[in-house]
Amino acid sequence: MAKLAVAAALYALLLAVSLPPVLVTAECDCSDDDDAGRDKAGALRLKVVAIFCILAGGAAGAAVPSLGHSRFPALRPDTDLFLAVKAFAGGVILATGLVHILPAAFDALGSPCLVAGPWNRFPFAGMVAMLAAIATLMVDTVATGYFRRTTVARKVAAAVVDEPSELGHCDGGDPEAEASDSGGHHGHVHGMSVLAPAPTTVDDELVRHRVISQVLELGVVVHSLIIGMSLGASDFPSTVRPLVPALTFHQLFEGIGLGGCIVQAKFRLRSMVAMALFFSLTTPIGIAIGIGISSAYDETSPTALVVQGFLEAAAAGILVYMALVDILAEDFMSARVQSRARLQVVLNTSLLLGAGLMSMLAIWA
Repeated sequence: MAKLAVAAALYALLLAVSLPPVLVTAECDCSDDDDAGRDKAGALRLKVVAIFCILAGGAAGAAVPSLGHSRFPALRPDTDLFLAVKAFAGGVILATGLVHILPAAFDALGSPCLVAGPWNRFPFAGMVAMLAAIATLMVDTVATGYFRRTTVARKVAAAVVDEPSELGHCDGGDPEAEASDSGGHHGHVHGMSVLAPAPTTVDDELVRHRVISQVLELGVVVHSLIIGMSLGASDFPSTVRPLVPALTFHQLFEGIGLGGCIVQAKFRLRSMVAMALFFSLTTPIGIAIGIGISSAYDETSPTALVVQGFLEAAAAGILVYMALVDILAEDFMSARVQSRARLQVVLNTSLLLGAGLMSMLAIWA
């Protein structure tokens, strides 16, 4: 018995000593010559199924907030339930950026297949994500300011157009009297300063929501295209099979988040449908592209790894910024939420639920 225990201990020691080199060898094996489990026809059938499943999941997610807003009064943007759904969506988007996308960017840019260049000596993924978040802040600021100035200019123009009808009694009056009444200025200048309304809080909120929804869709679409191409380029059914349900739920949750922002932006129906379709079709289009290039695409090539790593890192930075700054902080820091302890509990629970469920999907995708 003692000899058996000693032999087992020696075997475990040898295994522990020999295992790290084996792992390193497997990790550094950048060749794509292993055909075990490769079944191009079987993988193609699964990828066709994936196109329709993921398309349905993304479309359903994007449509839930819009249909709920029109059919169920409890899901209107000014209700507590909508805030809870939005917090859930914020958790989903935050987990997408930090749990799904950013680790994939670190893996791609830190791959042992990138033997040449500085890739393994500097955390480029973190730097690109940081720069993308800063760039999103700049775009957010510039776009919001531009649309706000456009709104003010439109109101001023409308006031100038309406002024002659409102001040028509001055047309036949004494010019000197009009000048004295306007403080030495012409009547239309005086009227413009009085009639031009300042931008209201509702206008400011609408501008913010429209900018948020458009920037958020940009980050989500980049990520969706990449995961679609990765799925479409794989010829291994064992890899594709678990990704079909995982990515379907992935797109469903992301669609809910994006759809909630689109509803708050109050776009015209045509624009809402176009944005929802654009999001829903991105991953299936990525899968189709991946199928088309599967014969020539090498996911371990340095070019593919660098491009994928940079795009994933940029998408992660965009989504993390959008989730924390534009989706969650806006509601969590509002007086409406901070004055109601029960609503705070509901929103925090919904946030953790969304982040937790999306993080669990990282086991498969």
